[in-house]
Amino acid sequence: MRISTGLNCPQDRFFYSRTIMRARSYFLSTLKEAPADADVISQQLMIRAGMIKKLAAGVYTYMPVGLRTIRKIEKIIREEMDRAGAVELLMPIVQPAELWQESGRWEKYGAELLRFKDRHDRDFVIQPTSEEVVTDIARQEIKSWRQLPINFYHIQTKFRDERRPRFGVMRGREFTMWDGYSFDRDAEGAGKSYDIMFDAYHRVFNRMGLMFRAVRADTGAIGGSRSHEFQVIANAGEDVIAYCPESEYAANIELAEASSLIAERAEAREEMVKRATPEKEKCEDVTAYLGLPLTASVKSIVLAADRTDEEGNPLPAKIVLLLLRADHELNEVKAGHLPELKEGFRFATDEEIVQAFGSKPGYLGPVGISDDIAVYADLTVVNMSDFCCGANEEGYHYTGVNFGRDLPEPKAVDLRNVIEGDVSPDGKGKLKLQRGIEVGHVFYLGTKYSEALNATYLDENGKPQVLEMGCYGIGVTRLAGAAIEQNHDDKGIIWPDAIAPFEVVICPMNYAKSEAVREAADKLYEDLKAQGVDVILDDRDMRPGVMFADWELIGVPHRVVIGDRGLKTGEVEYVNRRNMAEKVMVKVDEALDFVKSRINR
Repeated sequence: MRISTGLNCPQDRFFYSRTIMRARSYFLSTLKEAPADADVISQQLMIRAGMIKKLAAGVYTYMPVGLRTIRKIEKIIREEMDRAGAVELLMPIVQPAELWQESGRWEKYGAELLRFKDRHDRDFVIQPTSEEVVTDIARQEIKSWRQLPINFYHIQTKFRDERRPRFGVMRGREFTMWDGYSFDRDAEGAGKSYDIMFDAYHRVFNRMGLMFRAVRADTGAIGGSRSHEFQVIANAGEDVIAYCPESEYAANIELAEASSLIAERAEAREEMVKRATPEKEKCEDVTAYLGLPLTASVKSIVLAADRTDEEGNPLPAKIVLLLLRADHELNEVKAGHLPELKEGFRFATDEEIVQAFGSKPGYLGPVGISDDIAVYADLTVVNMSDFCCGANEEGYHYTGVNFGRDLPEPKAVDLRNVIEGDVSPDGKGKLKLQRGIEVGHVFYLGTKYSEALNATYLDENGKPQVLEMGCYGIGVTRLAGAAIEQNHDDKGIIWPDAIAPFEVVICPMNYAKSEAVREAADKLYEDLKAQGVDVILDDRDMRPGVMFADWELIGVPHRVVIGDRGLKTGEVEYVNRRNMAEKVMVKVDEALDFVKSRINR
């Protein structure tokens, strides 16, 4: 066995250069096929590209290639949050139950909150978010108005015990999130902090090279009032965004206001008639059987709100009837804002429906029902006349039904999802719909948590005042999946430059055999490194087709191919991952500047 004592001979120089080249000493693990249980493109490609390995349902190991992208995402977020004046700390993954009990979320958060006991039988949680912990910090550390405003953030592991984790890193149970929390003296100051974060989010996602929209959103379980989601536009998105091309209006469909599609109610022209509709339970079947348009039918949706007495004993659920035009869909978020349903609701059971209406589902309607049932009609339904609805008797429906004559006027509420072509709420055009993946959210919380945890400061007059809070989150690991959903083709991932695991890959042909190729590849690699370019040199002994396929799958944006044939004419080949059909021959001595000019940072 020969032991080298220096780097003076060509063989020793080759050995040294091999060890500093990334590909052979790095860890790459690509697959031709994705597992059968991979739901979406991003999950399939991340597994095939060796970015993630599944450990358990919704729990992944981030392999070296994947971790590089995660770290780049984190770096961009850190830089922009530091620029916005936020201050980084690090809060624990494990949190004591007492804080969650103080805020009231111990009972309200639900099964997604992973609870456990330590050896002393004390209750803890694995954090899904950190409002309680950061508010506890604030109430201990913020004493005076002179310390405000302040905005803390951290990048930390979260755990939410999803009932059905899916879509890879986009709906996992364990994930990495950036979350920030602002504290201000008053609502005006909190609004300014909100706007600063709103602008910072735009810079973050623009730097990552993503196409996104900021949309108005519901505050959900976190609480608060003002709220925006940042949605990466992608066909695989779970969320639907309503936007107006003629204006800046954009909102999650859960929050998009749906106006009445009927300007005013027409006069009643028909008598209410009870008509047989045997075995016709769906509105589509009923209207077809009766020769009516679907838009002349009203469907009944029955919800239930569970109740207890003062001692916690269960009471009969409160039954709520919602009326929508048959071609519209219920917006459950809007329904959740109704007074009877604010504390939570569910769809009523068949048994509850029969008891309340005297009929099984499929034949329900608002005519002749008990006054104990709260009735709400969507704005479009309120302006309908001569409509069809269930008769609360199996096998029968009414036609020619009119409010005010055949039944009481209902409470008018926006209950439906908007549809494409609806008038934009700002009156500046018509709505369009597109799908998006939520990657960030900004909330104005107000005093929801600071009041619950008694987080106060002393104002200029020495009087205690409750802190005003904002809450901000960006899904770090989810961003990787969302970026892939927006940027891929049949060969693999197409990373935006800023978050690609590597910006440039050098692919030398016969690296081990050709000294000319090796010298040219080594020089370009070192020159790019010296200029701060994130470059990897593939010094593996592989066929060109296999090598190229690996990097196309991994999605490195810029590829330089160096071979003896090109070097004979003093050229190397450049290929952009987004346009691989266009290959550019570049002079060797111009390659450094050319590649740098193509990198979009």
